[in-house]
Amino acid sequence: MHKVPSAELQRRMLAFLAKMDALCPEWETAFIISKINQYYFTGTMQDGLLIIRRGQGAAYYVRRSFERAQDESLFPVICPMDSYRDAASAMGQFPETVYLETEVVPMAMYLRLEKSFGFKQAKPLDAVLSAVRAIKSAYELQLMVQSGEIHRRVLEERVPAMLREGMSEAQLATEVFSVLVEEGHHGVARFGMFDSVISIGQIAFGEGSIYPTCFDGPGGSPGLCPAAPILGSRERKLAQGDLVFVDIGCGVHGYHTDKTMTYMFGKPLPAEAMKAHKQCVLIQNEIASLLTPGAVPSAIYRQIMVNLDDAFLQNFMGFGNRRVKFLGHGVGL
Repeated sequence: MHKVPSAELQRRMLAFLAKMDALCPEWETAFIISKINQYYFTGTMQDGLLIIRRGQGAAYYVRRSFERAQDESLFPVICPMDSYRDAASAMGQFPETVYLETEVVPMAMYLRLEKSFGFKQAKPLDAVLSAVRAIKSAYELQLMVQSGEIHRRVLEERVPAMLREGMSEAQLATEVFSVLVEEGHHGVARFGMFDSVISIGQIAFGEGSIYPTCFDGPGGSPGLCPAAPILGSRERKLAQGDLVFVDIGCGVHGYHTDKTMTYMFGKPLPAEAMKAHKQCVLIQNEIASLLTPGAVPSAIYRQIMVNLDDAFLQNFMGFGNRRVKFLGHGVGL
């Protein structure tokens, strides 16, 4: 079983403590509740609560499954609990103000925490956690390199052979997912936004790739139905001359890469599409050259966008009124 190394967990905790001391000098107690941040600090994700106290260390209280947490995690202090009251009793006196993940903690959970621990005020922890997680260690980068190689191999070498006339978008999506898992993908794709976990990504044929979605991305997909709007349609079948849009995530031991490829099925690309594609490649390469340590992403965005003409911008990074306001995004957990 793969386990996050204890040295890596220790590095993350020390980085968090240093950032809290710098940005929130009055802090005393922090609660980590979301599954992703639990995993970041402990190497496991359970129905639990990580409590970090200034000068007193950290303890991970787990309702279910305590046994699994012990099996998967090298975190030094893991304790069983039946409810938050058990953790509150074990930890003793709490300050009036605590820090927690205000972006993801539901009101009902907040009220239960407030009742159990007796604090009077909560302050946001999200910016500190983002700042700490943004700096990737060699261990984290190596996992993303592994994910990227799986991604490259599947999309560049295996997907073209899967395309066949008459197959549905949903069929291609399930076949691509199967191959990804076979190659080493961990099976889900997570986003740093509320309520966003998907199985694979957006896969669409022709006009389906510009179908409107609630997801803040430049592509689209009709999905299976309104209750599952991502995977791909059962009805839309691949035909000669279709563009095939594949925008999917891949991950290894929690760490993701993101890759989009388009394929032309059965006919060559029209000259207009080739011209637009070549300009996109030039833009991508220019962005890559500007991504140096200390560079500010928003400044890079402005520098690129100001030099693009109105005709090109009409359907750049999204169709019509569904254009996104970014040129790229971070990857990680």
